[in-house]
Amino acid sequence: MKRFEGKTVIITGGAAGIGFTSAKAFSYEGATVVIWDINEDKGHKAVEELSKISPAHFLAVNTANSAAVKEALSKTLELVGKVDVLINNAGITRDATLLKMTDEQWQQVIDVNLTGVFNCGRAVAAHMAERGSGVIINTSSVVALYGNFGQSNYVATKSGLIGMTKVWAKELGRKGIRVNAVAPGFIATEMITTVPEKVINALLERTPLQRLGKPEDIASAYLFLASDEASFITGTCLSVDGGITI
Repeated sequence: MKRFEGKTVIITGGAAGIGFTSAKAFSYEGATVVIWDINEDKGHKAVEELSKISPAHFLAVNTANSAAVKEALSKTLELVGKVDVLINNAGITRDATLLKMTDEQWQQVIDVNLTGVFNCGRAVAAHMAERGSGVIINTSSVVALYGNFGQSNYVATKSGLIGMTKVWAKELGRKGIRVNAVAPGFIATEMITTVPEKVINALLERTPLQRLGKPEDIASAYLFLASDEASFITGTCLSVDGGITI
């Protein structure tokens, strides 16, 4: 039997990159996947491909908007009846050094990466608590653990997610809900294409495994933490970074 047969998984930011790779991984394991994403074109194309594997749905959602998240959850429950797993994968960057960062750059990243996760977690956790079970996975980052030049906003959000994960684990454990975080290292996605080659080479030199991560590496971590194999794991942050933080 496939590990997620009969389970429903919401993946925010699931229309591309790590999110879409993860959606495929859960689909191959039998899950019904519901993608919440702001990009409608990519979302519909993603679901078209996923539906060839397992049932899949797309909803256009701005997770930074609390009312939109509540409406999306209501529509999701109409479509699939329940939510077993929430993966808060959506995130953006608006990089600038402290002295050059604008109010808008700061707030955009806070709104999506931190407030968006809070909105989704609060809404879905209420549903999971009623059912007495569920798994929430928050996507942090390796930079939350050691900082990164030009990313005050991004690092603040990803550090905040680790703390929030621990709080939720303490609050929701008695309701049958596990909450964990994944901290990806530098992953070969569209986001990394803007990074200069010399910077990539410097990262590889600092990484014991001597390569960038693949989206599949993060998808595998999501699968494990969401599965029954991780039934006694909650409140942790799993670094998937090739050892760069050692």
